[in-house]
Amino acid sequence: MKFPASGLYAITQTANKSGDTVINEVAAAIRGGAVVVQYRDKNPPLDAPFLARELVKICHRHNVPLLINDDIELAALVGADGVHLGKEDGAVTQARKRLGSEAIIGVSCYNFVEQAMEAQAQGATYAAFGRFFPSSSKPLAAPARIETLRQAKRALTIPIVAIGGILPDNGAQLLAAGADLLAVIGGIFDDQPEQSARAYQALFSD
Repeated sequence: MKFPASGLYAITQTANKSGDTVINEVAAAIRGGAVVVQYRDKNPPLDAPFLARELVKICHRHNVPLLINDDIELAALVGADGVHLGKEDGAVTQARKRLGSEAIIGVSCYNFVEQAMEAQAQGATYAAFGRFFPSSSKPLAAPARIETLRQAKRALTIPIVAIGGILPDNGAQLLAAGADLLAVIGGIFDDQPEQSARAYQALFSD
């Protein structure tokens, strides 16, 4: 499945939530317009493979790619569409070798265009920058500058994802600066995921 050129990128919120809740929330976010979903759980439960497989089923039913955060082996095990790599999650080339030429491989590049250019050269599918605003999901993450998006847009040919504290009322400036997709956790899953996703998706139809 191909990575979308633009749209809302939903990242699961798993803390203190049952697997059924996560599944239902992801389904709601897709109904609201999410075009890609990432399963992210920094403390994965023993049944993470089961949950990930269920998320793959739901996403594929709606032609939405499902990516796994951090875990290349879990992505391979459950038949996910790809993986999102952070600072210490393994090289793009390693993920590509394990998951195949069609896999989606995203890379966190924080505030560094040079890192994104290197990832692109290694075969990354997209580059993610952030956080751009204060974030409850990543409170300790170093801030990124909106100017970085402008520089990235000039330097890269792969899609650009912005993440970090993004709300419907501040997302438009990130899109205007060069972001192609907006990645959101709490803004979708804190409350009413379907309605929340619709509010973000409206930014892409203006």
